[in-house]
Amino acid sequence: MTPLWTSDTIAQATGGTASAPFDVTGVTFDSREAGPGDLFVALTGEATNGHRFVAQALAQGAAGALVSEPVDGLHVRVADTARGLEDLARAARARMAGPVIGVTGSVGKTGTKEALAAALGRSWRDGVHRSLKSYNNHVGVPLSLSRMPADARAGVFEMGMNHAGELAALTQFVRPDVAIVTAIAPAHTAFFPNEGAIADAKGEIFAGLEPGGVAIVPFDSPHRDRLVAAATPHAARIVTFGTGSQADVRAIETMRVPAGTFVTARVGARELSFTLSQPGDHWVSNALAVLAAVDAASGDLALAGLALADLGGLPGRGRRSTVDIGGGEALLIDESYNANPASMRATLAVLAEEPGRHVAVLGEMRELGDASPAYHAGLADPILAARVETVLLVGEAMGPLAQALEGRADLVHVPDAAAALDRVRPMLRAGDAVLVKGSNGVGLSRLVAALGAS
Repeated sequence: MTPLWTSDTIAQATGGTASAPFDVTGVTFDSREAGPGDLFVALTGEATNGHRFVAQALAQGAAGALVSEPVDGLHVRVADTARGLEDLARAARARMAGPVIGVTGSVGKTGTKEALAAALGRSWRDGVHRSLKSYNNHVGVPLSLSRMPADARAGVFEMGMNHAGELAALTQFVRPDVAIVTAIAPAHTAFFPNEGAIADAKGEIFAGLEPGGVAIVPFDSPHRDRLVAAATPHAARIVTFGTGSQADVRAIETMRVPAGTFVTARVGARELSFTLSQPGDHWVSNALAVLAAVDAASGDLALAGLALADLGGLPGRGRRSTVDIGGGEALLIDESYNANPASMRATLAVLAEEPGRHVAVLGEMRELGDASPAYHAGLADPILAARVETVLLVGEAMGPLAQALEGRADLVHVPDAAAALDRVRPMLRAGDAVLVKGSNGVGLSRLVAALGAS
């Protein structure tokens, strides 16, 4: 196997000193994930010091470590390991010859990133590198870049933020050839005065565009012009996507079908029809952003349509499964990874289209600041519009919603995910459609796992 890095190239990239020659095939900063061939990066922080786990990582098969303190075993020593990881990320980006796409947005960025990687992968097979999980912060982005093979045909990277200025830093690592903002919605509002400020923060992604780069902007967003203004100084071309008649990439027609959503889209002067395996208007929007990016990266649009048809649901982000209930089954829609007001409304609209009795297990939405009570109470009408008959609310912040729904639905309000686990199964019947959604910190993924295992 061609090494991802050698000790020499690591030392050259970071300005470090290698203890002896070694090759690595992967990079990690989590000793629990360290395995054969990995470079273990011993990060130091307020809570822990990664140097304590170097021996463990090497015992698990790691080929070497990036360290700033004396250790036993093969290593490259640098002055600062966080800076060393960033240097490795810069070196990985510098040697990349193919297109690099950066993705951000208040909602939809992980799903869009995964769909885009799958779509480009139809053109370039195993040559598409992407960030895993939601590695989208000041550590995750450099890690994802450092894992990119030198011969990758394309790279797709998710970038997140909850404060102004974060994306400005991350986009300088990624240096995208194509930069996408999926959508602007109330998220992390505890840290921003208004939605316009969120749009400004998301627009920072365009400042890292490479010369000749393409900015992809949601046409239907009320913040479109703000995003276009942010992109204009940096982008050689700005492409809009959406349902509006003036969008550069737009949905001409959509139709819900048993397999998902049948979409006819126009990409410039071309027309494309495909079945999108994920239901919901929000996924149509994601798919249009994907098509815009595939086109900008000179990928094959027809093959991209096939990939969107085959795209399965992601754990915590729309994966569908069945739960045995007595002699029958219930449909389980797993949206447990994250939640904000916009994504809550979008997934409730998807639930509304499912047959059977509708059950919603909803965890509180976090980082909404002073507006949190109003945002939570505001979910009452979408819940009722989705014909949700049984509602299980999880978390203290759900109190205003519980009050708004009192007397209007079969309602249970519990303080945490552990209490929800005790209450959920007796609520379910064969034939139900069950939506589980909440902020990741609520821990509803454990409830999903328990339902699947029982």
